[in-house]
Formats: sequence, C-alpha cells, structure tokens
Amino acid sequence: MPIQRPQLVNGEIYHIVIRGVGDSLIFKDENDYYRAIFSLYEFNTIETPITIRERRKVRIKIKKRNKEQFSDNRDLLVEIWAFYFMPNHIHLLVKQLKDEGISQFMRKFGAGYAAYFNKKYNRKGHLFQGRFRAVHIKTNEQLKTVFVYIHTNGISLIEPKWKEIGIKNPEKVIEFLENYKWSSYPDYIGKKNFHSVTERDFMLEVMGGKEGCRKFIENWVKYKKEIK
Repeated sequence: MPIQRPQLVNGEIYHIVIRGVGDSLIFKDENDYYRAIFSLYEFNTIETPITIRERRKVRIKIKKRNKEQFSDNRDLLVEIWAFYFMPNHIHLLVKQLKDEGISQFMRKFGAGYAAYFNKKYNRKGHLFQGRFRAVHIKTNEQLKTVFVYIHTNGISLIEPKWKEIGIKNPEKVIEFLENYKWSSYPDYIGKKNFHSVTERDFMLEVMGGKEGCRKFIENWVKYKKEIK
C-alpha cells in the first residue's frame, strides 16, 4: 500500500523518515555517517548536479567536527532543523523553502548517498525503502514532541528493550544522547558537532534555549512527561 503523504507546502514544517530497504543497514562504518552528514549539507541546494569530487575540501572540514562555519551562496531547498541517523533509518525535521523543495532534496540526497554506498559495498539496486514518510507539524506543542522523539531515537542502541521494560539507567541514556555524534542534539545544547548543517534559531526559541532543550530531553528520559 503506497505511503500517504500530506501536501508539502512552502513555509511549513515536516518530520521526515527514510528507511533502508527491508530495514537493512544504511550505515556500516564511521565514514558512511560522515558521508551522509556531508550529503545533508551539500545536496540542500537548487544547484544540480553536485559533484562530490569538487567538494572534497568541504568534506575535510566536516570531518574535523565542523569547527569552521561555512560561508557560501547556496540557494537552499529546505531548512534542516534537526536530524538523527540510526543504523537503518534517518529522521529529519525540515522547513520547506522552495516549491517541491523537500521532494527535490530527498531525491538528491537519496540518489547521491545510495550511489556512494552501492559503489563502496559493491551492491546494486535501491538502498532506501520506497518513498520517504512525511508528517506535517502544525503546532508548537507538536514541534516540541517531535524534537524529543527525534533526539531520543538512539535510546534503543544502548537499551534495546526500553519500550517494553522502561529505561533502566536514565543518567547513562542522557549522557549517551548528549554525545551521540550522528545527531543535531549536541549542537542544540552547545556542543559543536555539525552546527553548519542545521538552522536552530526557531527551535531554540520554542524550547527555551540550550538549557531548555537539555531539560526537556532529560525530563522525558527520567519521567516520560513533557515540560510545559
């Protein structure tokens, strides 16, 4: 049955999920994650095609934990507000800027990263599972909930059965989430990670700044309830 998606409208915010075919791995080593971070940044432009070979210098900067703020003239398709990479799927929180901007961005990202992955691992065929899933975010309360949902996705990596039996070690989970490299959360709490990839101003305002972001996540991990 085809995935039903809302109409993607300029100026609106969407939670995007894309999965590997049959939930297969889309990241097998650290370099794959770096490549996907690079792809988030570089494919977010109306420019086409993007030649990876010509952007090696940018990729090197990204590998150095993004210590330099990029300055370029990209005409963005979307604003990326949050991201989270899991071994077999990706979560994004984006605002559409151009007509068909999300679709164009996801098409470019998917094709570009799949070409890299297939070549590296000598495989053929689709890497991602059909069309991406998109949920329209309509209210600030929904936005807060999605922010938490995206940035706590990795709990299952250290406590696989937490949904059934609860979180055994909240402090360990909080530390893990704050230091999980393949996420926008470290940047939201002031730890420079890949800060050039995301636009955080609006979310920081909604969440109450860096400390608000941290408290919101900690409160959910410890008590499974939201800060109002």
